[in-house]
Amino acid sequence: MRARWIIGADGSQSSVRRWSGLSHFDRNSQQFSCRRHFRVVPWSEYMEVYWGEGCQFYVTPVSANEICLVPMTRDQHQRVADALPSFPQLQARLQGVPAITSERGAYAVTRKLHRVTRGNVALIGDASGNVDPITGEGLCLAFRQASALADALIAEDLSLYESAYRRLSRRQRFMADFMLLMDRSNFLQQRTIKAFVGRPRLFADMLVVCVKQNTDYRECAGHA
Repeated sequence: MRARWIIGADGSQSSVRRWSGLSHFDRNSQQFSCRRHFRVVPWSEYMEVYWGEGCQFYVTPVSANEICLVPMTRDQHQRVADALPSFPQLQARLQGVPAITSERGAYAVTRKLHRVTRGNVALIGDASGNVDPITGEGLCLAFRQASALADALIAEDLSLYESAYRRLSRRQRFMADFMLLMDRSNFLQQRTIKAFVGRPRLFADMLVVCVKQNTDYRECAGHA
């Protein structure tokens, strides 16, 4: 089959990336995660992130009486029950609460490709590399990439997309690297969180750096 353009949007295990010769990584690291749902009324309408030594817990309200619990760690053998004792506040909330799904695991990969275009081939989304999910920016970044790729296709010049791709992902990679550095250093983690608690404006400013401006999320919702 002949095509003017070939877009690899086939996920983190991209076949297009492999057969087009774009699988050269400048960086390739991973964490491990597993998820399990519990039957309990969510205590918050927001997704919460709990920080611990060598592990983070993500708690997401799923419905009026269900939450999803995800530990993220570098220990591939750690499971929800293993990690919970290090988070006494969270463990107390789930005391006696039944799990309603089996435990399922996945990799959380951070990948930076040397290039995302070659000839008439371009990669987008997770196929083009991954930013650690700790930033919460995966889908929003993919929508911005799609817009930049559309402009490059109209101009019939994929180098425009290559340049735009680097620019779009720079901020998210910086924030991911900063937060993963916190994950590796318990001292830095405690000092940073203490500073955020004492100076809420500082935390707000860091969020602005991460999302660039408050309208970005609304723009992404519009694309969705």
